[in-house]
Amino acid sequence: MPNLPSRRRVLAVGAGAALGAGAFGASAVPASASPAASRRSSGREETRTLDELYRAALAEGGKLVVYAGGDTPTQQDGTKAAFKDRFPDIDLTLIVDYSKYHDVRVDNQFATDTLVPDVVQFQTLQDFDRWKRLGRLLHYKPAGFSKVYDKFRDPQGAWVATGAIAFSFMYNTAAVGSGARLTPRDLVDPKWKGRIASSYPHDDDAVLYLYALYAQKYGWDWVAELAAQDVQFARGSNSPGDAVFGGRKTIGVGTAGSAAGSSPVTFAIDARHPFMAWGQRAAILEQAKNSTAAKLFLNWQLSTEHQQQSFNGWSVRTDVTPPAGLKQIWEYPNAHVDGFPRFMADRAEVERWKQTFALYFGEVKGDPTPGWLGLHPGA
Repeated sequence: MPNLPSRRRVLAVGAGAALGAGAFGASAVPASASPAASRRSSGREETRTLDELYRAALAEGGKLVVYAGGDTPTQQDGTKAAFKDRFPDIDLTLIVDYSKYHDVRVDNQFATDTLVPDVVQFQTLQDFDRWKRLGRLLHYKPAGFSKVYDKFRDPQGAWVATGAIAFSFMYNTAAVGSGARLTPRDLVDPKWKGRIASSYPHDDDAVLYLYALYAQKYGWDWVAELAAQDVQFARGSNSPGDAVFGGRKTIGVGTAGSAAGSSPVTFAIDARHPFMAWGQRAAILEQAKNSTAAKLFLNWQLSTEHQQQSFNGWSVRTDVTPPAGLKQIWEYPNAHVDGFPRFMADRAEVERWKQTFALYFGEVKGDPTPGWLGLHPGA
């Protein structure tokens, strides 16, 4: 494993909703699904208003199916409710599953000519580059596309990030002490034994990258000491936050959160220690049955009004200012926003990290938290 630090070696790297490779269907691509067959946009951003797109989507049939990466069936209920409130006559079906199941599900639908979704919104960043090469994605630039951070958008409009997500660890502020500031290095202190929850790093690639950054920063001895902390591992990156906010654990590792404002829980962002963040990519599929409704969805997601309401205060747009005390997510070098896409693209290296962490923490156990959704959810 050439890029993993040795057990005694500590590499100094920068301080500082789910995944998997879409192997099936990539080799069984019909001839029509070539880049040359893909519809190309003019390169200009959308000029129609949301209301104009809404009327056009209703004329198209008023239906929309979105596959979204996430941890629980209800995780996108807020998004669905807000969209329905703004566009009540659109029949929106929004299906949440781990991105690593959604992407191969879409590949299988391509291979069997049974495509269901119009929009895909996943954490598996490498799939969007692959699907672009295969001509699977509609090249389209929603209004505000030029205001999106440049690493969060494809130059030709094949995909665009609609949300900025960060993973770190969190802790109960009162239980730790209001004046204390925990760092990842502190997690191996014996006083926290039995008081830590974590999502499995070898089940979620974003959590895996976070743990890889920890291993590179603190070394394999630190990983071994954490493995001896009687950590409660579970599937779903929501599970550590649920355990902390529910009062069952003091610390949660490998989960999303907000560093803005005051909270009974501290989401740890420290310039001396690593965390990770990325832009959750979204795209309209070339074969989408409801392409106008899909365009409406992306324009709404990228609108300034919607971006200002992000749960963590971070936007993908450069013209949306974060709350006081926060910088734009790409301004944190220890967030490694450039490193995560490279990590996701090297699937062999990802597998080596997964299996190595399995040696330390054991095999992943438990059913997937969104449930088993089968081949064609939303059909």
